[in-house]
Amino acid sequence: MKEGPDIAQIGALIGDPARANMLTALMSGKALTVSELAQEAGVGLSTASSHLTKLQDGGLLSQAKQGRHRYFTLAGPEVGEVLEALMGLAAHQGHLRTRTGPKDPALRAARVCYDHLAGDMAVRIFDSLSQRDFLSLDTHTSSLALTHEGENFVEKLGIDLEPLKKGRRPVCRSCLDWSERRNHLAGALGAALLTRFQDLGWARREKASRIVQISPAGQQELLKVFPVA
Repeated sequence: MKEGPDIAQIGALIGDPARANMLTALMSGKALTVSELAQEAGVGLSTASSHLTKLQDGGLLSQAKQGRHRYFTLAGPEVGEVLEALMGLAAHQGHLRTRTGPKDPALRAARVCYDHLAGDMAVRIFDSLSQRDFLSLDTHTSSLALTHEGENFVEKLGIDLEPLKKGRRPVCRSCLDWSERRNHLAGALGAALLTRFQDLGWARREKASRIVQISPAGQQELLKVFPVA
């Protein structure tokens, strides 16, 4: 008898090109309408609605109604982390888009992965935390956690850890970065760090894009706060 989770259903939902484009567009963490997602997928409104219904029934999307519009978002951060990991696998296997655009270098430098930072700077942050033993990995469970020194470091950055510990999400989680093919930090702490960087004026999200712009002053501060060997 076959046992365990059925990944075929999830794979079939993600595998359709139009649905894959919709899911990728929602990696920005922002809610999008049916018409916006239809444009991203290159399909008509009725076809887009059919795709969105399948994604919602499959547990990959959430829907909220406001007036005449329906807004869709990814069902949760774990969906975004799976999509980012699939992007990393696709890049590693050479399954790349044949046409690159002017935004590609900016996306590789710093971007949003659902609600946390991804890209070159995010990988640097993860490496810095790991090298200084601020993160610990349980080899038996593969769970990631802050060490005591790591907690002190994060709190000095102005992040209150208590609400993060009481939440449903893991505080720390590794997420395979598709462009760097190495880990960046996800989980509640990954989201809190991106919010903190924005509050400090170090980072700013581009409108209607996943790109995160790091200011010159922010670049200097991040390099200082997160040194790597």
